Amino acid sequence: MSPTACRTRAVSALAAAIALAAPFLASAEVRIHGLFTDHMVLQRNIAVPVWGWADDGESVTVTFGRQKVKAKVKSGRWMAELSKLSASAAPEKLIIEGAKNRIEINDVLVGEVWIASGQSNMEWPMSASFDAESEMAKATQPLLRLYTVPKLRAMQPTDNVSAKWEQCGPASVRGFSAVAYYFGRDVQKALGVPVGVIHTSWGGSPAEVWMSQRVLESNPRYKSEILDPYPAAAKQYQEATERLNKERDEAKAAGKPFNKNSPWAPWRPTELYNGMIAPLIPYAIQGAIWYQGESNAGRAEQYRSLFADMIVNWRKDWGQGSFPFMLVQLAPFLAIKPEPAESSWAELREAQFLATQTLPKVGMAVITDVGDEKDIHPKKKEPVGARLAIAARRIAYGQKIEHSGPQYRSMSRDGSKLVLRMDHAGGLKAANGEALKGFAIAGADRKFVWADAEIRNNTVVVSSPKVAQPVAARFGWADFPVVNLWNGDGLPAIPFRTDDFPMITAPKPPAKK
Repeated sequence: MSPTACRTRAVSALAAAIALAAPFLASAEVRIHGLFTDHMVLQRNIAVPVWGWADDGESVTVTFGRQKVKAKVKSGRWMAELSKLSASAAPEKLIIEGAKNRIEINDVLVGEVWIASGQSNMEWPMSASFDAESEMAKATQPLLRLYTVPKLRAMQPTDNVSAKWEQCGPASVRGFSAVAYYFGRDVQKALGVPVGVIHTSWGGSPAEVWMSQRVLESNPRYKSEILDPYPAAAKQYQEATERLNKERDEAKAAGKPFNKNSPWAPWRPTELYNGMIAPLIPYAIQGAIWYQGESNAGRAEQYRSLFADMIVNWRKDWGQGSFPFMLVQLAPFLAIKPEPAESSWAELREAQFLATQTLPKVGMAVITDVGDEKDIHPKKKEPVGARLAIAARRIAYGQKIEHSGPQYRSMSRDGSKLVLRMDHAGGLKAANGEALKGFAIAGADRKFVWADAEIRNNTVVVSSPKVAQPVAARFGWADFPVVNLWNGDGLPAIPFRTDDFPMITAPKPPAKK
């Protein structure tokens, strides 16, 4: 066959292929983001973005109730914005129409939407929690809707998720976050409006994987301590994996036993922000709840700024201002120590508390009464969700309720005693009627000993015959604090220290050459 004939045949084949593909190339169907599914909840009282994808230049119409909004597609993406919506428990349709297709989303409610994120204690499912079967049997809550973001590690920010909203019931709640469920249940009951909870968490994750590359790169300390070390850690993991696989193959061939444990893969900074937070933005929300910190306890001093910067990171990227952010302070864990000692977990709890003091609209649930020496996953999740809801009712919704346990305010000395003044101290008491526990004091030598403590009005007076001239006091400063100071509203006191002695988790200065 001549070259000319070959070219003619090739052109004809190409033309036929284009003709067959023409119906598909001419106009793609309108698609909508994966957060918009049947049974969803839209946030009330603020503008609500609705978005998806289609061909450039196409016009997309979004209809909800009496609102009808048009959007033009630019760079393959369209976004419409619904005006402020009032709360409604009446199921409504959200309709999206393009030139080629119509999408109808049913049973859409309007109320409050919260993000629930963190590591394993937030991920912990109802089915594995305390009194699970009894609680799940009572979980039919038609005005509470649940959404679980699929786990995804990503090197770059992603733009979509694939899951579905579900009505809360015994079956749908079984694998859902227990803390998030109890929080949503209590908020819904308190407000009387629909509530949607979007759960996005991953066990074992440190805070830096939930932050953007932009924020980590902009801080020299994060760059040197978090970003720069990752390539070497990843290479070390790869080499260890290859070495172990070779050893296993050789052992199998020789009929010998072999190591079945695999190396622990390092977390890539930003990977969960990219895969599990970025694709949720800018879905309209009320706020977020957060239960994390265990994986950062060894770097508690760094967490003082890292955690606050993560909150600011989310707020800036969502573009909703300083939305409410409620966190869980770490539960007691590890062995109870007979004498006062330094503690990385205590330093992490302090870092968490500091976020409530330096940033607006940040609340905290204290759970010093919910812990297990031998299990990092305490099974009682109802008090955790309940206290998060109490904090949200005050901070997010302005309800006039007490939302915090006793909080240290100031200290003065009275001879050989220290007087500790407390806020949120109405009805100050020892929860079990026993002597107060968990207080320690130190003199100028900085050696802490257990202290006697007694309540006087809204203060706690501490002393010890071993310390004639005390200069500092601590409360609940331990991996596993044994404490019993509460207020009259049934909320435990926040662990604290009055000193600023060096932290054991602070970076060590470089050795002198």
